[in-house]
Amino acid sequence: MNFHLIRHATMIITVHGLDILVDPMLAAARTTDPITNTSNQQRNPLVELPFDENSLNKHLSGVNGVIVTHLHNDHWDAQARELLSKSLPIFCQPEDRLRIEEAGFKAVQAVGETVEWQGVQIIRTGGQHGRGKIGELMAPVSGFVLKASGEPTVYIAGDTVWCEEVRQAIAQHQPEVIIVNSGAAQFMSGGPITMSADDVIAVSEAAPYATVIAVHMEAINHCLLSRDDLKEALINAGTASQVRVPGDGDQLILKRPAGISQYRA
Repeated sequence: MNFHLIRHATMIITVHGLDILVDPMLAAARTTDPITNTSNQQRNPLVELPFDENSLNKHLSGVNGVIVTHLHNDHWDAQARELLSKSLPIFCQPEDRLRIEEAGFKAVQAVGETVEWQGVQIIRTGGQHGRGKIGELMAPVSGFVLKASGEPTVYIAGDTVWCEEVRQAIAQHQPEVIIVNSGAAQFMSGGPITMSADDVIAVSEAAPYATVIAVHMEAINHCLLSRDDLKEALINAGTASQVRVPGDGDQLILKRPAGISQYRA
């Protein structure tokens, strides 16, 4: 199994021989407005994609299916809707199916609980995109678990903080790889709406057998937790060896039983 972080929460996971694109945000740097009501008003995305247009098209041409955890612009943007083949299978939460179909996609499958696709079981999980009132306003969001014979079980938590839904997903599915959206994204009021360093540490403590991969950093203006700050917190908590914090463009080889060899170009 191969994990390839493109940027932010956009990644390609190769499982059972299938390249699955997750949460595509493909716009060029500084081409979209900043998220409002935040302390940092730089235009988004803050950084370019880690490769040129030809390389992007090559990656996209090899994609077999797409998972969209929710429809916020930093997970499903206009450039992705333009570039992706309209015949690609798109897996999403039920609330988002109609809007994706209205964008011209012809093979949209809403995941109520679970679907089987070419030897891969795709299971939808819950989450809280913030705590209290702000979490209610940001809903709905979903995570997804991927299971295939002979490969690590992967849990893509999506845009959520550490919460009961995440704890239950870990307990139920026992994932060997957990991908969390960190960055501690935050507005001017209310707490983080994605995982803080403490949340990432809580995930690692709940699944000490798993490899945790933290993404969703340094690309959108309201994500305030940097990779370096997260790494420092992980060292202080004693979980740095369990949690990987890849840079844009990095790839990881995921093996069963849980473990990662090393980054590769």
